[in-house]
Amino acid sequence: MLTRGLEKAILSRINQQKVSLLIGARRVGKTALLDMIAQRFSKKILRLNGEDTDVEKLLENRTITNYKNLLNGYDILMIDEAQYISDIGRKLKLMIDEIKPLHIIITGSSALDIGKSGEPLVGRTFTYYMYTLAQVELKQQENVLQTKQNLEERLIYGSYPELVFLATNDEKARYLQELVNTYLFKDILAFENIRNPQKLKDLLILIALQIGAEVSLDELGKSLNLSKNTVERYLDLLSKVFVIYQRKGFSKNLRKEIAKSNRWYFYDNGIRNYLAGNLQPLALRQDIGVLWENYILSERIKYNTIHERQLDSYFWRTYDQQEIDLIEVEDENMDAFECKWKLHKYKIPTAFAKAYLNANYNIIHQDNYLDWIT
Repeated sequence: MLTRGLEKAILSRINQQKVSLLIGARRVGKTALLDMIAQRFSKKILRLNGEDTDVEKLLENRTITNYKNLLNGYDILMIDEAQYISDIGRKLKLMIDEIKPLHIIITGSSALDIGKSGEPLVGRTFTYYMYTLAQVELKQQENVLQTKQNLEERLIYGSYPELVFLATNDEKARYLQELVNTYLFKDILAFENIRNPQKLKDLLILIALQIGAEVSLDELGKSLNLSKNTVERYLDLLSKVFVIYQRKGFSKNLRKEIAKSNRWYFYDNGIRNYLAGNLQPLALRQDIGVLWENYILSERIKYNTIHERQLDSYFWRTYDQQEIDLIEVEDENMDAFECKWKLHKYKIPTAFAKAYLNANYNIIHQDNYLDWIT
């Protein structure tokens, strides 16, 4: 079993009187991570599942006496899928304020209700975001040659933990089919009043075909027969269940810079490719540049998250089509990255070089990407 990158960070703080929020999409391995933590920790742990109605009843009586009786003799409380427990934030606040010593770890497969639940816990939490397997985690069981041999598979089928270890491409395709049709929209449909769930899938298909391009909400709305506000709401919901993420344009108000546009990417290539209806090998594809960009930018998010880097990320483009795929701003430092499947002669865009003299510029390609994401 692979050691997940967040394990060390969570264990390093597990003796503090706090609540650890572990948030990520369904099937990315949050429960398995709790299992690993439990195995490595000698103190007594109480495990609960928020989807169990008996757990809801167990926590329903929000009193110090009830929670002290429940947690008597335990040092750690773990609650899987905590967003299903009503008023969970206030319940956790009472526990963490009144029962000492105690550390609580909760998982959630969306930021929909966890966000609301976290409000009473201000100043009492550590928040961790978990994604599909990162290359920095997979290198535990691969050498560089194996990683390069597996690259095509990850560009096409993605990196969900269970999928990575399936033997055949047919099994991987079936896994993605089940994931999209069974789990992808579960939290949105559970917590939000969506009149037509098919529109969510149709919207994702349109996004899948526009990776790396500025997306017009008006055009999406016209294509789907939805209002711009509804499209915006659906995109926000899909972000909160960690299917897609938004990247904004970077600008210091230079005249030619585009700052108000947004680009959308998928956290996992497999989900993107399944929705786009294309799981063909690279030799038969015309979208290799898109696959590479989506994959490498997602891996960078995982890398930065695991290493707990605090930075802001953007893309950059001007009206005369000069562009950069990724801008990272950390403190006063700026790094610019261009993602290219094959290395040719590329140079930093002239307008960017003149405007941001101290920025570093790098091209990320097949020969150097591992240093960037591991």
